Amino acid sequence: MAGRLEGKTAIVTAAAQGIGRATAIALAREGASVLATDINTTLLGEIEAEERITTTRLDVLDPGAIAALAAEQHALNILVNVAGYVHHGTIMGCEEEDFDFSLNLNVRSMYRTIRAFLPAMQKRGGSIVNVASVCSSLKGLPNRFVYGTTKAAVIGLTKSVAADYVGHGIRCNAIAPGTVQSPSLDQRIAAFPDPEQARKEFIARQPMGRLGTPEEVAALAVYLASDESVYVTGQVIAIDGGITI
Repeated sequence: MAGRLEGKTAIVTAAAQGIGRATAIALAREGASVLATDINTTLLGEIEAEERITTTRLDVLDPGAIAALAAEQHALNILVNVAGYVHHGTIMGCEEEDFDFSLNLNVRSMYRTIRAFLPAMQKRGGSIVNVASVCSSLKGLPNRFVYGTTKAAVIGLTKSVAADYVGHGIRCNAIAPGTVQSPSLDQRIAAFPDPEQARKEFIARQPMGRLGTPEEVAALAVYLASDESVYVTGQVIAIDGGITI
């Protein structure tokens, strides 16, 4: 069914690649007018050829840049927060600067974008979709201490926003992916002493025996952005190949 988001406007963070890119394209192909944002303007420019997509540089660690972009938004229906960072290591391998960076990018950026764009969303009602992870309060995974900590915080943030604005026409939900094939995953795998074995181990922990795709996650984001999910808010929906069974 095409046109599920006809007439709606959307902003997607970290849209240059991976889940963010797939989500921006999927939203646009369903009829939404999408503002795709990222700090990587080179990769971001590659999706400008898609109908209904415009792009702009946005550093979600820069509160001034977020405020400036929000000032341009007169009405907004959909906000998809994708930007995030996966730190590898236990609590003993997580230095203060690692903790601070992960918290800033994975949690504080969502606090800032939601707070900035919410006024424009309240004019017409809307849907906020936050990308969390199964590596959070849903499941503990080894060597993901600060990543899991911050993604658990995303779940708390999501439920709190949902509770506060359920009577104001705003829905807020979180997607919790398992391991998804993406440029980010490729970079992390390449950093292992034996990348081939590392990839096998990532796949092995997925009960379905394969990695997820950005397009599969994007399809769930489209559902949560659309009126099909109008009775859904404050939920964390896992899309994980069975890892949390």
